[in-house]
Amino acid sequence: MSLSISLALLFGIILVVLIRGGSLKAGPAVVSVLFGFFLASTSMAPDINRFVSGVTDMVSQIQF
Repeated sequence: MSLSISLALLFGIILVVLIRGGSLKAGPAVVSVLFGFFLASTSMAPDINRFVSGVTDMVSQIQF
């Protein structure tokens, strides 16, 4: 069985859990989201995308 989920959705869920659990306050969470948003528009975005794609491909090939 294969499960596919968007990394943006996964990180959003983790962010909500951290805020609700008290591990992360709203201010730093907003700064983190804005940092990610602006980082996506830099010239580093394609390199980061390739790295994350490579890691997810490697993880998806692990068989239990």
